[in-house]
Amino acid sequence: MNELQTADAYCRLLTRHYENFAVVSSWLRSDIRLDLMRIYAFCRTTDDLGDESGSAGLERLTRWRDEVAAMFEGAAPVHPALVALRETVTRRAMPAKPFLDLIEANIQDQHVATYESWPELQAYCMLSAAPVGRMVLGVFGLRSQTAEELSDDVCIGLQLANHAQDVSRDVKIGRTYLLQSDIRANGTPYAVRQLVERARPLLASGRELETMAPLPLRLQLSLYRLGGLAICDEIEAIDFRTDQQRPHVSNFKKVSILLRGLLESLRTTGKVHDATTA
Repeated sequence: MNELQTADAYCRLLTRHYENFAVVSSWLRSDIRLDLMRIYAFCRTTDDLGDESGSAGLERLTRWRDEVAAMFEGAAPVHPALVALRETVTRRAMPAKPFLDLIEANIQDQHVATYESWPELQAYCMLSAAPVGRMVLGVFGLRSQTAEELSDDVCIGLQLANHAQDVSRDVKIGRTYLLQSDIRANGTPYAVRQLVERARPLLASGRELETMAPLPLRLQLSLYRLGGLAICDEIEAIDFRTDQQRPHVSNFKKVSILLRGLLESLRTTGKVHDATTA
């Protein structure tokens, strides 16, 4: 087994912990599936360095950022996730910015625990959520400004839904993504509700993006949109008290989301001719 094969085996091991990848991957060409697996491994490694390194998080993330930047400048990487990723970013001609932005979001998490206003949280989401969508678009060759902006909306909407869902979990690690101005104004449930109300229209942007995408990506985008909206519904069902309990989407609902996403994807006419428009 050569270096790249060993690196891909490492990425494959990380991907096994991500159940949604298994659902979508059966629809994908093998080369696209491989590229997404490598990107997921990079994202997982970045998040783990930030979340599981304790007081060494900032140092390790800074070193990781330097290694990633060097890889994009032509240096031979050492970490297996980067050995694998280099093959993808080279073949797909992907820029460094989304990868470096994701690292910057994790660096920001090391010293910022609260957000006062929506512009502050939105700027964080542009680093922590939007880059992942742009990486995925790069794999599928969707490079238009419209597609990227719609993707940003969907990714930020999904992250807001997750932040609203995870209030009780985030408190345990000393963070909150609820706006402090909303909490002061009307309390925690109101602040949760505000995140949900921001998330819904952002997620709805996915409908337009889906019309631009080929079927395999269309299904993935549909599942993101529908899954995010389902989280919002579950949060609303418990009166936005995610500080007291963490709502979850039932297995039955997940199956219905998958079926609905499949049906909607098959009905949508792709417009991939717009993919390379600047």
